Amino acid sequence: MKYNRKAGKKTIQSKKKVIDGIQFDSTLESYMYTLLKTNKVPNEYEGEKFNLIDSFNFSNSSFERTATKPMIDRGNKNVRGITYTPDFVSDKFIIEVKGRANESFPMRWKLFKGLLHKNNDLRVLYKPQSQSDCREVIEDIIKRFH
Repeated sequence: MKYNRKAGKKTIQSKKKVIDGIQFDSTLESYMYTLLKTNKVPNEYEGEKFNLIDSFNFSNSSFERTATKPMIDRGNKNVRGITYTPDFVSDKFIIEVKGRANESFPMRWKLFKGLLHKNNDLRVLYKPQSQSDCREVIEDIIKRFH
């Protein structure tokens, strides 16, 4: 893990790791992948994308400023939708490996849970945050589904 200073804030940058030709966003993700593979648990890495909010045209006026520009009307524009791609998916479970969440993650996670609920998607949801959590997830998956 590397610390990165950006605009006066300290951000944490995860170490990317490649295994079996797949680039993982963190060593914790790669650890989860290795456990799933070792235990022969079928899954897809980033195999499903969920649409949390559709894109839309915001036709109102919206007076906003940016860091470098004064308040101007930034309305009447298309607003991009919000998607979410969990780390590991199967027809029985979804795993989101999250060592350290960024500031937008908690809201995205709630929107994701809301979408699963709305769609009556009954897959078991896991969010391990450490290697011991990952091992617990594997134990539960094996006990629950094998």
